[in-house]
Amino acid sequence: MPVALPVAFIGLGALGAPMATNLLAKGFALTVHNRHREREGALAAAGARRAATPAAAAQDATVLALCLSDDTAVAEVLLGRGGAGADAALAGLAPGSLVIDFSTIAPASSRAMAAALAERGVAYLDAPVTGGTEGARGGTLSVLVGGGADDLERARPVLEAVGRTVTHLGPVGAGQEAKAVNQVLVAGCYAAVAEALALGQRLGLPMEAVRQALLGGAAGSWALEHRGGSMLQGEFPLGFRLRLHRKDLAIALEAAAAADGLELPVARQVAVMEDALIAAGHGDEDVSALARWFMEPLVRPGCTLSC
Repeated sequence: MPVALPVAFIGLGALGAPMATNLLAKGFALTVHNRHREREGALAAAGARRAATPAAAAQDATVLALCLSDDTAVAEVLLGRGGAGADAALAGLAPGSLVIDFSTIAPASSRAMAAALAERGVAYLDAPVTGGTEGARGGTLSVLVGGGADDLERARPVLEAVGRTVTHLGPVGAGQEAKAVNQVLVAGCYAAVAEALALGQRLGLPMEAVRQALLGGAAGSWALEHRGGSMLQGEFPLGFRLRLHRKDLAIALEAAAAADGLELPVARQVAVMEDALIAAGHGDEDVSALARWFMEPLVRPGCTLSC
């Protein structure tokens, strides 16, 4: 597969824009589209072609990549409202083309997208990513892939342009299931860091020194290393929006319920915390804003994690 492979990329948010930038830097013939068209400007200035609609973006693409916010956005971009639309990507995709969906959506939604595209001879991979905005900028994301092995090999040049690790986990939907596992881990890690830092602050410890000391021990984690310092400062620079993580936790909780009613008590506790933070207007901050749970006056007197 030549490097000049024509690729379209739809969804230029906090992850999508740097991922598309890396594709362009690797020499792919890139077309971009975003609902808010101004986000296309920087990529267009760097050499990407702009498309007015998802259908126009997909028209000449061998591979269409998506990085969208949720299930509804993916369905509308690919299929259009109500499953049909002249501006939807499906109207522009040629038989034999391939969709790589980097979005995080429900496994059932991925399987539904794959079935709808297969009727038109278009292949589909669910390929959610983990690694945050740092990984997206550096091209070091971990890509969790569900779909056919042959389709994965066709997609590999694109996947390796945005990710350091590409793992095939099974049929369509398996990538999303693995991402649900990831988001449960993220929930627990971030909440534990926020809780531990709050304890240290209440004890009057020199918390930056404590954080540095703990990084090299058993308590060290990505969240403590990359977000702990800003948590201590009460700052939450955007890496991944809290409201999107809450959406992902809902997917994980639904998957657990479908898996013989497995209980995820830590994830449920974090979901309660995130609901309160979103209600308080912090949904568009980074997930590390979980630290706000321990800050006054957000926590209502007498409120516990089960409130």
